[in-house]
Amino acid sequence: MNTFCCRLSHCLVTEEALSSNPSHLRELDLSYNHSGDSGVKLLKTLKHLDKLNVDHGGEFMITSGLHKYACDLTLDTNTANKYLILSEEDRKVMFVDERQSYADHPDRFDEFYPQVLCVESLTGRCYWETEWSGCNVHISVSYKEIKREGVGYECWFGCNDKSWSLICSDHRFTAHHNNKDTMISADSSKRVGVFVDVSAGTLSFYSVSDTHKLTHLHTFTHTFTQTLYAGFRLDYPNCSVSLCDIKHT
Repeated sequence: MNTFCCRLSHCLVTEEALSSNPSHLRELDLSYNHSGDSGVKLLKTLKHLDKLNVDHGGEFMITSGLHKYACDLTLDTNTANKYLILSEEDRKVMFVDERQSYADHPDRFDEFYPQVLCVESLTGRCYWETEWSGCNVHISVSYKEIKREGVGYECWFGCNDKSWSLICSDHRFTAHHNNKDTMISADSSKRVGVFVDVSAGTLSFYSVSDTHKLTHLHTFTHTFTQTLYAGFRLDYPNCSVSLCDIKHT
């Protein structure tokens, strides 16, 4: 008997579409779709299926475009430099003049590096958006193993082989990795989208318009060998970054 494998990952399959009887299938991949609770229960009753994948499902997965990969991120207080203050349930960071009384922690960036990482690791495909203000705001992705103290480039986001950054200023964007800059010809936007596909080895940045239109800015390609985390670097007082809620935009 022939064995049939059907891969419908990312194909916007809903639970209504599962009412048919796919009795000829042996393997079915419905990851990144909205199978629904009843759809998943129905599929699990199909005894002839040797393999069923419904990972990363949910109603939001029926959304087209990068928004289907939206992830919830929060800033990690234990990594925040002592001149950064977190607010809005640890979803906003600002560079302030007054040194904060954070407890010492081995994960904290020391006083020379006004940076912070997020709590959640980035796995599979992840998309998030940020709003920034100020000058020289770095929207970054980094290995957690990046150094937290010392002198030199090993701690700075974008200045080493462990991190990648988009530097945002009022009149330009600059891609920054391993201390090499790529100037980007694009109108500046106060809202930036970030998409990482870990297995594909791509990290992309987008400007986001007031109507939520995405314009591609830059893509890094790299074979990621360690766990990735979103992070931010603020070079001047009163600079800020906020993680956006994009599920209803």
